This record gives sequence, structure tokens and C-alpha cells, in this order.
Amino acid sequence: MDREVQFMGQSGAFLDAVERASRAAPMRRPVLVIGERGTGKELIAERLHRLSPRWSEPLITMNCAALPETLIEAELFGHEAGAFTGATRARTGRFEEADKGTLFLDELGTLSMGAQERLLRAVEYGEVTRIGSSKPVRVDVRIVAATNEDLPKMAEQGRFRPDLLDRLSFEVITLPPLRVREGDVAVLADYFGRRMAAELQWDTWPGFAPQTQKALEEYLWPGNVRELRNVVERAVYRWDDWTNAIASVQFDPFESAWKPISPPRAAEAVDTAPARSSPAPAPDLDGVNDLRAAVEAHERTIIEHHLARNRYNQRQTAKALGLSYDQLRHCMKKHGLMERG
Repeated sequence: MDREVQFMGQSGAFLDAVERASRAAPMRRPVLVIGERGTGKELIAERLHRLSPRWSEPLITMNCAALPETLIEAELFGHEAGAFTGATRARTGRFEEADKGTLFLDELGTLSMGAQERLLRAVEYGEVTRIGSSKPVRVDVRIVAATNEDLPKMAEQGRFRPDLLDRLSFEVITLPPLRVREGDVAVLADYFGRRMAAELQWDTWPGFAPQTQKALEEYLWPGNVRELRNVVERAVYRWDDWTNAIASVQFDPFESAWKPISPPRAAEAVDTAPARSSPAPAPDLDGVNDLRAAVEAHERTIIEHHLARNRYNQRQTAKALGLSYDQLRHCMKKHGLMERG
């Protein structure tokens, strides 16, 4: 994500998280950053580094989930030549690369118990031992770790070392998801929209139509700011008339009336069937003398039934019926239900 928008927002929860990062930055103690995907955990790590006395030293980033378990420890702590098959020469690890600087460990919860044990020693004693060596190497590294998992729960379940969790949680910064950042969706959407319009060389920025703005603000944003940027940029790119406000937005780019549907396995069908909302009553089958008309009428009845059941919330209704938001609105338009929905 662009660094100029890394801390754009006005909600209290968001500003509180940024302020906590700013206060913790001058310390050399570890910081644990928690948040859903797309909330900006790496950007908080950068802020912690840039505002610290280590700002001129390296900021080394490692995604713990990006490497197989067999290579994680070698990547973190380094190895000597011949330490394992393929290790033709010695190599420094991320700890040594980050000496005097900051090491950002993303997806911390994916580390194996063995790697956690070695990490604990590095944090406690400030030294690492390369694989294939018995000689420890002193390092001066500030640790910033991030996760989207519940580490205390993992510790209770024996999947994460409690002592390592204690050492890394001097300060815990939890980033709020976009759906609870009041007012920030509008601010960010306007910024991303203007930027995309400039890229497309539009003469002016028309903004979003009221119904589009409402849809953006009501959406739950599971992918947070990263998803918002993609949705807004796609909406602007697909809009052909920059003289009028953007009145169309698609949240799921994979949704299509021609999307291939894989038939569920029998076990999945049995498991998921009870979770769906109960269907509306079937029509009188003996009185059917026009199949097409009967199917259309029954479809309308089902949609009306579920709209009322979900208090005319179209997104909840679409979810209850196993439809995308766009598919539901297409059906509503076909049956003349748009005014009620």
C-alpha cells in the first residue's frame, strides 16, 4: 500500500493505535501488532522503526508463513556451509542482517515450536547460533512481530510458547478493522477514487452517487483498506462517464452470472443444508398449468419472503439465499421489487 496513505483516517480507534505505535517507537522493547489482513500491520512496523533511534539502520522484514518449516530456522538464524543438503556456503540470517536495526516478523503464529524456542533465546539473550555452528553470534535487534491469530488462545492450546508470548508482548497494538473505523471509509474511498481518476486522466472527479457511497459504507470490508482500494479503483476504471457521479460498484470481482459452479460433495451438502434459511412454502403443485410462470412466481415469493425476514437488508438476504449482492438485485429488478428492497 502507498506510504502516503498509510495513516489516513479520523476514527478514534484508528488514531489511538497510531498514537500507541508512536509512543512505543523510541523504546528498544519488542512490540506485538495484531490485526486482520489488510489493516496495515507492516505499516505500523515501519512507523515503529522510522520513529526510533534505529531509523538509519536496517529494517528487515520476514514473512514467517512464506517459507516451508524446514527453511524457517535457516532463514532466521543463518547457517554454515554443509549444515544441510544444498547449503554449499555459509549464509547470514535475518537476525544478523537486522543488527543495530529492526526485525519485523510477520505471520508470527505460523512458526514451529522449534523455531519459537530459538527465537526466545535470541530475544532473551541477544544472540543467535547459525545452523551447523556451536558459536553464538551477538546481535542488537529490536523485534516487531505481527499476527492475525489469537496467540493467547494458541498458547493455552500448546501451539505457541507462553514464555515467548510474554517476552514479545511488552506493548500490544491491536489495529481496528475498517468496518469499525467510523467515517474512514468515505475519506479513503474519496482519496483512492481521486487518485485513480487522475491516473485515467479524467478532467474532474465526479465523486460517488449517494447509493454507491451508502453501499461502500455498509459493506463489511473483510479485506480492510487493501480491499477498499481495489474495489474503488475498479469502480472508477469501469465507469465510462466521468461527468456523472459513479453509480456502480462491484465488491466481488469474481462474481458473474456465468461463473462455473462446482457441485458440492454429498457430505458437504448434508452439512450445509441445515445452516441455510428455511425456504418459503411451495405453491400448490396440482394447480400448476404453466411451468415457467409458476417458477417465476415461486422465485418472487421466495425473494419477498427472505427480504421481509431480513428486514429488507439486501446483503443479508443475498447471503441467506446463497446469491451474490448483484445477483439478488438482478432478481429483484426482474420481479419489480426494487422499490421495496
